[in-house]
Amino acid sequence: MTNEGLPKVAFVCTHNSCRSQLAQALAKNVAGDVFDTYSAGTHPAAGVNATALRLLQERGIDTSNLYSKTLSEIPAVDYVITMGCGVACPTLACRHREDWGLEDPSGQDDTAFLDCINTIEQNILKLRETVMEKNSVY
Repeated sequence: MTNEGLPKVAFVCTHNSCRSQLAQALAKNVAGDVFDTYSAGTHPAAGVNATALRLLQERGIDTSNLYSKTLSEIPAVDYVITMGCGVACPTLACRHREDWGLEDPSGQDDTAFLDCINTIEQNILKLRETVMEKNSVY
């Protein structure tokens, strides 16, 4: 469900199975009142990382709408955030683009995932402030 009129933010990585999915779910949870969130991958995996899903669910975050998708499956967006995997998105136009340079925790223990989650959450809070300032959403 989208909030009509809110800016749209896309979190993009290669497989859309871990970092971008974490960002989409966390952003919906902490910034859903300021922007709509989407995620996509340039070469989507078959599904979302099981550890990412479990850790989000342990935080009480809804994961029922998370699935790996291509760039063509998301709407036009205002902000593109790449996760740090060197993904170039020339066909994904936007007003603002940044790269968060996050290491992929896939295949590592929960500590690596939690570090990534905490970094993503802090970045989202900063992005929330940026979007609020640029769009006067209060």
